[in-house]
Amino acid sequence: MFEATVYILRCADGSYYTGLTKQPIEARLWEHNEGIYEGFTKPRRPVTLVFTETYDRMLDAIARERQIKGWLRAKKEALIALDYEALPALARNRQVAGGGCEMARTTVSIPDLTADPGEALEEYPTNV
Repeated sequence: MFEATVYILRCADGSYYTGLTKQPIEARLWEHNEGIYEGFTKPRRPVTLVFTETYDRMLDAIARERQIKGWLRAKKEALIALDYEALPALARNRQVAGGGCEMARTTVSIPDLTADPGEALEEYPTNV
């Protein structure tokens, strides 16, 4: 059976790194701590493994890794603490705090081709 592991590391500077591996997690942790590859964790060693989830399907693991990478620090810390009940509230707090994406609203004029040429143009609000 195929397995992929999504993991979170706590770096020496207190930051978090979220990653994905197909190899045993102990081997991947060793690679991070040895600085085998250039990247986020190399200048932030040593790192400590603080969370793992294992998936049977690579697509599920990739989706989860991307999801976690998009989270604020507080939400990652709730996940690390296995405080699943706190996760929805932390998601709502991000939207309330302005962390979400806001769309600019503008109005453009579009001619009504069925109207008489002398009539005024109608205005339609659009999101851009």
